[in-house]
Amino acid sequence: MVPPAGPDEAPGDGPSSGEAPDAAPDEAPGDGPSPGARAMSGGPWRPGRTPEVPARSTAPGVRVVVDVRAIQDPERAPLTAIYLDALLSALDADPVAGESFAFLLSIDREDPTRRWTSLDVIGRRLLPPTRALRSGALTVDPLLLRGASMGAGWRAERGGAQGSVYHATAGALPIGSGIPVVAALLDLAPWTLPDAYQGGRAARFGQRIRARILRDAASVVVASAAAGIDARRALHVRRERLRVVPLAPRPQFRPEAALGPEAADEHVRLGLSGRYAVYAGRYDARQDLPTLFAALGALASEAPPPGVPTGDWPPRVCLVGTTPDDRALLARDAARAGVADALVYEQGLPAERLAGLVAGARILLSPVRSEATGLAALEAIAAGVPVVASSVGALQEIVGRAGILVEPGDAARLAVAIRATWGDGLHASLAAAAAERAASMRTWADVARDTRAIWAAAARTAPLL
Repeated sequence: MVPPAGPDEAPGDGPSSGEAPDAAPDEAPGDGPSPGARAMSGGPWRPGRTPEVPARSTAPGVRVVVDVRAIQDPERAPLTAIYLDALLSALDADPVAGESFAFLLSIDREDPTRRWTSLDVIGRRLLPPTRALRSGALTVDPLLLRGASMGAGWRAERGGAQGSVYHATAGALPIGSGIPVVAALLDLAPWTLPDAYQGGRAARFGQRIRARILRDAASVVVASAAAGIDARRALHVRRERLRVVPLAPRPQFRPEAALGPEAADEHVRLGLSGRYAVYAGRYDARQDLPTLFAALGALASEAPPPGVPTGDWPPRVCLVGTTPDDRALLARDAARAGVADALVYEQGLPAERLAGLVAGARILLSPVRSEATGLAALEAIAAGVPVVASSVGALQEIVGRAGILVEPGDAARLAVAIRATWGDGLHASLAAAAAERAASMRTWADVARDTRAIWAAAARTAPLL
């Protein structure tokens, strides 16, 4: 596994977008092939062909086909919705000559793309809803997206573009696309936890199709070196096709968010006062909530740490992002563990309100079994909040001195880590480290710049059909 980020590394330090994910740990972030390292060679693109990286400074814009249905329905895929919204907003803030977009949308939802007024949108194609198909959508979507993308990149060069690409998230990939696919792989749980996500025949078949499309993609973008290693191991993606583009916190996540009126309102509404922790995530196989409940149960039987008011002990945890169905299951399991009174539930919140809630927290808790991006931890650190997390995936690169990592499934060590951060001594040093990191973090403008370089490397002239 990739070692944790060094004490002074920001949570995007390490391999850059042009590097292979298993570069030596002592390399500087720009070591290895960079976006300006090689000139693009000619020749037609075909599935599985690895593009060479062009000189970023001379590359014109490209025509980009993007499926934005996740933004229309964020409860279904919250991480993908955050990623696409933040990326497109950053692109809109810094338009490039010759760059244009073709958006794919669901016909039964409002169009969220009209607010990006600086993007040159050449068309919007409406797709029938596939939510009701559940696992069957994994098989139907690739064919649906292939048909919708046909012709979307035709004659892009006449508008000043150097070619076309299809920018996909791994949850929705086109099969047999006529244009190069750049796939953002934000979640590896369907392949690293196959027992949980490939239980049925339709799910297994759909995930195998997705894995094959990912292997054939021109580039596979991952947010961490650890995710790149997992992609090579679980999906057999070739090393030279992987591009590491660390994500960035949304701008709302900053220490002063704790002082805003949104934070005060959330505290009153949720009944939170004094010290509390935040846990962000759905109740699914990626999360390790049974271990968290066991740790909270152990802490409930202990005396508070020195200096902690009795009213702030045992720890209270606000579970953010839970659906009504999640809440029913969580309440049942929490009652069995004897920690029902320690939990507060909240559904998904807008970024401003969530940032205020996180910034006012004592710690962010992230006990998980799989984590490819570490975005919740990244945003907590940006808000100056320490993180207590499982030592898996991207979290090993992000947390560093701004938190404590424990082995997944170890409730006793998780309890020790929570207790240690609930007192004042260790917490002060962790919070100082988080504040120091927050001052030098990447932004979504950096993510957009790296992504554009990858598009420019992959872009090719698109056929009509």
